[in-house]
Amino acid sequence: MKKILLIIEKAPDDQLWGRVTIDDNLITDEATSLPALQRKMKKHLNDFHDLKPLTYDFDLTYDLTALFNEKKYLNLSEVASQAGINRSLMAQYAAGTKFPSVERAREIEKVIHELGRELMEVKLAVKGRSLKNTKTRTPKARQKTKA
Repeated sequence: MKKILLIIEKAPDDQLWGRVTIDDNLITDEATSLPALQRKMKKHLNDFHDLKPLTYDFDLTYDLTALFNEKKYLNLSEVASQAGINRSLMAQYAAGTKFPSVERAREIEKVIHELGRELMEVKLAVKGRSLKNTKTRTPKARQKTKA
């Protein structure tokens, strides 16, 4: 399936801005959520370039401000620490008041990818037993009682 680059930025009013370049045409729009932004962009691509929504997927690419706004579970201090960046400088990147160099952005992206790989290795246990070895119980059907 074809991938189309969708760059996502955060506007000061907490809207998400998206932009796609197709055949030297820049298409932009804004929305309050990522799914809404993707729907709008797919409509524009269909209207202006006759690209049917089921023929491609977006390659979502975030600026740091949008990333930390959308992925609130990312701990800014931990990402900064692991990337060797001062926490206050990382906060400025996340707020959009300063912007990292390409090299610094690559370092941050690498740390985030490493965190993702670490999370993929997490295994949970319930009542002292690994989920892998624990059977899931199906709920019993309730019997109707006569009133």
